[in-house]
Amino acid sequence: YASDLNDRWLCKGQFKCQTCFHSKTGAHMRKTALIIWGGVALAACAPLNTYYKPGATVAMVERQTTQCQVDALAQVPVALQTVRTPPRFIPPRRVCRSDGRCTSRAGYFEPGQTYTIDPNADLRKRVETQCMADAGFAPVSIPQCPAGIAKAAPQGRTTVLPALTENACVIRNDDGSFQIVTRG
Repeated sequence: YASDLNDRWLCKGQFKCQTCFHSKTGAHMRKTALIIWGGVALAACAPLNTYYKPGATVAMVERQTTQCQVDALAQVPVALQTVRTPPRFIPPRRVCRSDGRCTSRAGYFEPGQTYTIDPNADLRKRVETQCMADAGFAPVSIPQCPAGIAKAAPQGRTTVLPALTENACVIRNDDGSFQIVTRG
């Protein structure tokens, strides 16, 4: 564990992948800026999910992915639907104190929530994946490298996809590029 300057928030994990909690209350951080940073840090900790073909350049993967996404969108367009959950009735409530005084609260309705779905999203993703497979690419998930490996590896970026082994892991660079390395 490492602690911050105020010694009130304790953090566990590597620099980009930190989970923090309050040392006295155990409460997790809830500040908006920290939640946003946490989302960025979580993305940095997540595996690299991409299409893969050993020997292909990263530019080829990006170009083919874009083409397949455009084709899938043309074949299976977005079909947004607005859905609403039903309202919920909260019944009346009577609360009595030990001295016999009671208060009543009237029943009320909580409105349902409205959200949007795209029922074509799954099919569109399958069409994209099939298009990539037709071009020789397979979907893969490459785990994030542990902090020790990321620090020990020389800084770089992958431009040509290497053959993957069970020991492959990914280092994400600040500029959005990545480096695939083999552990051990």
